[in-house]
Amino acid sequence: MDQLTAHFTGQVEPWVVLSFSAMIFVIGLAGVLVRRNILVILMSIELMLNSVNLTFVTFSKQLHDMGGQLAVFFIITVAAAESAVGLGLIISMFRTLRSVDTDEIQLLRE
Repeated sequence: MDQLTAHFTGQVEPWVVLSFSAMIFVIGLAGVLVRRNILVILMSIELMLNSVNLTFVTFSKQLHDMGGQLAVFFIITVAAAESAVGLGLIISMFRTLRSVDTDEIQLLRE
């Protein structure tokens, strides 16, 4: 048991975290580009913002600078505001149009 504890220090290599963050970002980007449901698009944008947060925290830890973690604080604030405003708009559109599909919404085209 001591050899296992000595081998595992609890630290994850930065390239592992950055590659995981890149995979999350690509999944979110694919969700924005492929899906037509506005709720899924908002969740995909949240995935992309969280992957950027993970990247900022990784570089902040690597460079021993608190600037990345400060940026994460502001990104989380913007994401919360985006979710609140976005869900309010979606509820309003659903009450009017009875749909949240982007193909069926033509409010800005008219």
